[in-house]
Amino acid sequence: MTEVISVRVRGGCKNYFFDHQGIQVKMGEQVIVETAQGPEFATCTQGNHEVDESAIVKPLSPVLRMATDGDRRTVEHNKKREREAFDICEKKIAAHGLEMKLVNVSVSFDGNKIVFYFTADGRVDFRELVRDLASVFRARIELRQIGVRDEAKMIGGLGICGRPFCCSQFLDGFMPVSIKMAKTQNLSLNPTKISGTCGRLMCCLKYEQNVYEEAAKRMPKVESFVQTPDGPGNVKSVDLLRETMKVALDSAAPSEPLKCYHNCEVCVLRNGKGSREGIEIPAERPARYVEEREEEPFVSPVLASSFYMSSELENAPMREKIGMPEGGEGKSRRRHRGGRRRSGGKSAAEGQQPKAEGRRSAAKPGEEKKGGSGGGRTRPSKPQGARPPQPAAQPRPAAGAAAPAGETGEKKRHRPHHRGGRRRNKGSGESGSAPKSE
Repeated sequence: MTEVISVRVRGGCKNYFFDHQGIQVKMGEQVIVETAQGPEFATCTQGNHEVDESAIVKPLSPVLRMATDGDRRTVEHNKKREREAFDICEKKIAAHGLEMKLVNVSVSFDGNKIVFYFTADGRVDFRELVRDLASVFRARIELRQIGVRDEAKMIGGLGICGRPFCCSQFLDGFMPVSIKMAKTQNLSLNPTKISGTCGRLMCCLKYEQNVYEEAAKRMPKVESFVQTPDGPGNVKSVDLLRETMKVALDSAAPSEPLKCYHNCEVCVLRNGKGSREGIEIPAERPARYVEEREEEPFVSPVLASSFYMSSELENAPMREKIGMPEGGEGKSRRRHRGGRRRSGGKSAAEGQQPKAEGRRSAAKPGEEKKGGSGGGRTRPSKPQGARPPQPAAQPRPAAGAAAPAGETGEKKRHRPHHRGGRRRNKGSGESGSAPKSE
């Protein structure tokens, strides 16, 4: 075991081991390390720790020192030089008429070397371009041709999943991806759906390939001859993740849909395509698969009583459900929507009077309305008590007959239309109120 530190150079995704030289470095701290291209500014991703010697590429490069404020200012100055060099190089490429695309520019920590990364369809003769760039920057110039995957890693972006590119976030290297992986995972073979922004097959096809390969060993192939709980049939499609398959039964009608079975419900008689000759169909059929259900969580009786109603409560009358006693007077009262409350000045001896009038409006205390429920003059009434008997309704006079003496010369009053609802009394009391003057 060897004690080392892990660092990342220039914000890359790959970790490198360096000899700490007795310096205690914590994660996130910045150091200056010695590389094959000279000193570089790096960030520690894991402090002092021990690793197996087989994981170390010898000779192990040392850590020069901890980064200072002057080193950080040097890094910022180099970033400005990279932006300037990028613009100048693009102009030089257009002037020489070269078919190449500039991707990125990297300036070494000491400023003695500048590397230009570009992409091109074929070989490019850039010797004249290197001479022009060397005369401008007075430094060592290097041009490197990279692929489209490296271009996507340097530039970055968002994939079709909506997340940043895996290669620019955590992948320390590119994995080989083939179209066979898409076939194994039952994906669409449309290139636009299984290709990344770089134009190559997506790196994420490699992530779950091992799981699909193991599931494919347990599942029968398409067109296999199997025995099911409903009889023999041929496998038409396989779902590797759910470990289910759709089978066309021999006893089913042509228009009948395919039946779905779990892997443990079938017995493979012939794996893959082939003839049924010589295959003996067993008389015993496999048992059906019963999915195990999770037990329902325990619910406290106190909580259960507040959310669930027992059968006795559901069959109880509504008065008992809302908590009203049998006497008929509950604790809750009807909400008063506005205006004054009705008068409650009736004596205890009188008791409750039956609601015989229904929606007829009640008269004011001490007054009795004239002309029924319509509006009109009021006349003084007797003190509250027993209601006096009403005189019998007299027959209406015939057409053309003389009007009664009391109504001669009086103008017929208009009875306004009642808009509905009950009228509210404006006050309460035992004594009647004085009549209003006309």
